[in-house]
Amino acid sequence: MTNNERKQATWIWYPGDFEVWLHREVCLRREERGNVYPPFYRLDSPYVSLKFQHIYTIAEAEEVTIAAQGRYNVMIDGRMVPSDTGKLLLPEGTHTFIVSVVNESGLPALFVQGSTIATDRSWNVASGNWSWVKPGSWKFHSAEEGPSLYRLSTMREEAAEITQKNDGSLLADFGKETFGYMQLHGLEGEGQVTLYYGESLEEALSESHCETFDRIAIAAGASPDYTHDKSKAFRYVNIVPEQGVAVGGVSMLYEYLPVEYRGRFRCSNERINRIYEVAAYTMHLTTREFFLDGIKRDRWVWSGDAYQSYLINYYLFFDEDVNRRTMIALRGKDPIDTHLNTILDYSFYWIIGLYDHYEYTGDLEFIRFIYPKMLGLLDFCRARANGNGMVEGKPGDWVFVDWADISKEGELSFQQVLFCRSLIVAAGFARMFEDAERAEQLEREAAALRGLMFDTFWDDEQGGFVHNRVNGQVQLHMTKYASMFALLLGFLDDAQRQSVARKVLMNDRVQKITTPYMRFYELAALCEIGEQAHVLSEMESYWGGMLDLGATSFWEVYDPEVKGNAQYAMSGRPFAKSLCHAWGAGPVFLLGKYYMGIKPLEAGYARFVIEPKLGGLTWFEGTVPANKDDIHVYMDERKITVRTGASPGLLRLTSSTEPSCPSAAFRELGQNRYELPLDTPNSEYVIAYVNAENER
Repeated sequence: MTNNERKQATWIWYPGDFEVWLHREVCLRREERGNVYPPFYRLDSPYVSLKFQHIYTIAEAEEVTIAAQGRYNVMIDGRMVPSDTGKLLLPEGTHTFIVSVVNESGLPALFVQGSTIATDRSWNVASGNWSWVKPGSWKFHSAEEGPSLYRLSTMREEAAEITQKNDGSLLADFGKETFGYMQLHGLEGEGQVTLYYGESLEEALSESHCETFDRIAIAAGASPDYTHDKSKAFRYVNIVPEQGVAVGGVSMLYEYLPVEYRGRFRCSNERINRIYEVAAYTMHLTTREFFLDGIKRDRWVWSGDAYQSYLINYYLFFDEDVNRRTMIALRGKDPIDTHLNTILDYSFYWIIGLYDHYEYTGDLEFIRFIYPKMLGLLDFCRARANGNGMVEGKPGDWVFVDWADISKEGELSFQQVLFCRSLIVAAGFARMFEDAERAEQLEREAAALRGLMFDTFWDDEQGGFVHNRVNGQVQLHMTKYASMFALLLGFLDDAQRQSVARKVLMNDRVQKITTPYMRFYELAALCEIGEQAHVLSEMESYWGGMLDLGATSFWEVYDPEVKGNAQYAMSGRPFAKSLCHAWGAGPVFLLGKYYMGIKPLEAGYARFVIEPKLGGLTWFEGTVPANKDDIHVYMDERKITVRTGASPGLLRLTSSTEPSCPSAAFRELGQNRYELPLDTPNSEYVIAYVNAENER
């Protein structure tokens, strides 16, 4: 570093505490009909008191400025020194510089800026026990803009239509589901204005039953323009002023996380194109400080919802920061005394999601950081296994699975599949980090549970896993959940996969799934065994059915058998259903992974594979974010064009005749399957082939 260069400082804190603090702030914003609605699951807080340490060596004294979130003191070599001016002259030589920061209500954080001495990841932090660790940091590089000031971006948007009623009220239609801060203009008079929000028109007009509203007091002589300080989800807003108050107009500040739409998809089917667009928009609305479930209800961070969001994110934004923030926030602090969100299955989704994060991003540093937290959660789950080695709901647990009329009693086959996969994931990471004894123990437990799972629940006659065992008695009721997850997570051989496809997934006698949440996995499992044409029809019907009802974002639950305003009802309330739910965005993932066919072969897309399938389409083109690169694929019935990035990959396809490519040679795999190495960086490959009638 030259004398003219100044080292850039960044705000630092205890690792994970920014996410824990922000999670608390976000989850406590939920309101229903004027009342705060805190989560019923555990919310953690950041450490109150921290010590930040830096051992430095300088040839001459150096002045630094100090900023802190909270109160602080400074010690040099164990002696407290005055620092109340925010500036401090550090003596030359080698010294131990410690700043203690205490913040009783927020996030303790520190910013120190000098010429050569500045807060960054080279410092250490302890939570009061003198056990030093590397601090957390992000993108906060100004003393005036600390992490507690973090906010999403906003921009003004106008209503698509405003209807003025004779009583002075206004009905604003913003044209689509949105999220942000309402703005009132041309205010006159004194009194109260009430804003009734609605994801549907019926909800906004229902003053007694809409889920959210705001009451605003307008003072005489106040500014004619007003921006509400709380963000809400809505499409429609019914603005009702008291007598003596007039509202001239409305607009909003749209609030959003500025992410890049790297994933794209267009095809010969315009209904599928619209489904992709609405799914992508749904995903953006729910991708915020964290992955939220729904932007009206609940506005919370649920591990099951987030697991799907991670997967969709890999095919749309590839925003690693929001993945990490969400995973850290969900795990929270030690000790673990309950399942994540209190839900048995949601603890397992969190562990399995770590494997996917590593597979897609290659972010080994994050996995190393979160590894002890993963072990703590898994050990909690293992300790709660019953004498058979299986997990089942205990007092205080919510056994969710799905919004469905199914038994949640006893040992559910679905839960054992997730538990077994979690053991395998943890064992793999233990191997990676040379934790051999732990890896061997977890591998033994996984193998034992896998055998027990098949011995107990697999039913050859019904072709899959039966649902549960209660008090030692296996129940022969068949549901799709365990079988489709076993297929997706690699537990089935070829014969079992075909059995599950034919006898379970495509069997109309097996209980239907009516949530986008589980339809995501159901259709992914069908794609795994080559049923893309069937899945395309299902997407058109199911997600298209929501479009036919006017959806501009996809819903928490959709049952085509439910008609009229009953579609909006849930939990005994007429408008409780979320009409913008993260798990409704599944088509983005399905089209990216199973039609464009792009996925990593090695962690972080160090190598990748493309296995494109038209699946009933005439043509498609699209882009999938592959870590630092973007991969583009065009496919019709005679031609495939691929544009790659820096990493090598493979193209695998089915063709009725031997395909050709001017720049590379195919290898024959048998049964009309061929493979093309994509080894030239940043290249375009043009392939001639003939689409096979049966792409299975």
